[in-house]
Amino acid sequence: MRRSFYSIKKLSRTAACGVLVFSSSLLVNNNNIAHAQQTPPTSLSYTDSVLLHQIAKEVSADRIEQDIRTLVSFGTRHTLSETESETRGIGAARRWIKEEFDKISTECGGCLEVFFQTKVISGEKRIPNATEVVSVIAIQKGTTDTNRYVMMSGDIDSRVSDVMDSVSDSPGANDNASGVAGTLEAARVLSKHYFAGSIVYAALAGEEQGLFGGKILAEYAKANNWRLKAVLNNDMIGNIEGVNGVINNTTARIFAEGTRNTETADEATYRRFTGGEVDSPSRNLARYIDLMADRYIQNLDTMVVYRLDRFRRGGHHRPFNDLGYPGVRIMETNEHYARQHQDLRTEDGVVYGDTIDGVNFNYAAKLTALNAVSLAGMASAPNPPADVTITGAVQPSTTLSWKPHDDTLTPPINEQLKGYKIYWRLTDAPQWQFSKYVGNVTTATLENVVIDNYFFGVASVSQDGFESPVVFPGAAGAFGE
Repeated sequence: MRRSFYSIKKLSRTAACGVLVFSSSLLVNNNNIAHAQQTPPTSLSYTDSVLLHQIAKEVSADRIEQDIRTLVSFGTRHTLSETESETRGIGAARRWIKEEFDKISTECGGCLEVFFQTKVISGEKRIPNATEVVSVIAIQKGTTDTNRYVMMSGDIDSRVSDVMDSVSDSPGANDNASGVAGTLEAARVLSKHYFAGSIVYAALAGEEQGLFGGKILAEYAKANNWRLKAVLNNDMIGNIEGVNGVINNTTARIFAEGTRNTETADEATYRRFTGGEVDSPSRNLARYIDLMADRYIQNLDTMVVYRLDRFRRGGHHRPFNDLGYPGVRIMETNEHYARQHQDLRTEDGVVYGDTIDGVNFNYAAKLTALNAVSLAGMASAPNPPADVTITGAVQPSTTLSWKPHDDTLTPPINEQLKGYKIYWRLTDAPQWQFSKYVGNVTTATLENVVIDNYFFGVASVSQDGFESPVVFPGAAGAFGE
């Protein structure tokens, strides 16, 4: 299938945050000082991207259903299950996933690099004997900034009540065939287009046995110096009926950790006096996705949860967070625990088991579309600003500065980068409230906006209006180079 060209000069209009015009004067300083007076306050106004609306519409619930049914048909996908059979077990499942990625790549003229990522694990509580943990990875290289990555992932493996039972039927329809099916569908849709940055589609193995697939890929990213800016882990995106009796197909959760696991003692001390507890790159990634839901996904409201994952539980974004990468978990709002990690049975009138009848395919498509537009928006935007700093203590105004984009990292950056936008919000506000485009500069001052009363950040803007996630000043908010 021929891909449409939307990167660099042919990206459609803007795909980022809404703008509320704030009444204050702005001083922009980049060697030459220029003054720009903002217009009077107006209502919130959005400029949408034709491309992202198109991408959202291209996601197919029917294709997602077909993929979930195929994954369920393998009987069990337990990490320690059968690997030689062509019809049952984890081996058959991962080979089928690779075949699907290969088909997608063929349709787009070989645009995906598809491979098995393998490591032998042993001596672990849930993998006591030597076992090959095999994930399936597909990479869609960017047109200009090839070493900058954003990622969508789902988990291949399934389990029943006994985490070591690798023989019993474990359909894993929602947990997590839904996430893998969503990742495959996002690849089908996004591979039709070109983007400046690279996109990774990952079907990760070994999640139920200890997050091993994520650990292996995170270590691979670090060893290969990937500039990984976002990990969107999709774990259970198909259930709309909660164990609490709530049935809801209009909301979803985005779990995002606070301070980085890699924060140093000096960085923690600095953060104590300057803020940043709720402005880690993971949380500003979550805010970005939340705005994408408002903009492009009909009848979907996302809840950003200020926690790494559900209470004392974990997911495959965590290994990436452990190494300092921005990562979030996207999932349904209302879980049904009788359909998770359960032997197939009926007790006291309660049906247990993660079966296909517990999956709402239209809802899974809705969350897949959210992933797709978020990945496309970030991959179309320039690299997030680096080395963002802020000053303004005991002054009437606030000044932000950042490092110029490195042309050696993102050639030809001058063709893609338009400039930068400053964002700010009240310190108890969950989402960015005010913004101002300041041009292609490296320093900007907001006059009469007192630093003590707001949190601030900076986003990069492409020539066609695509924005990066907002970067909070200092190490607490840094997305890296």
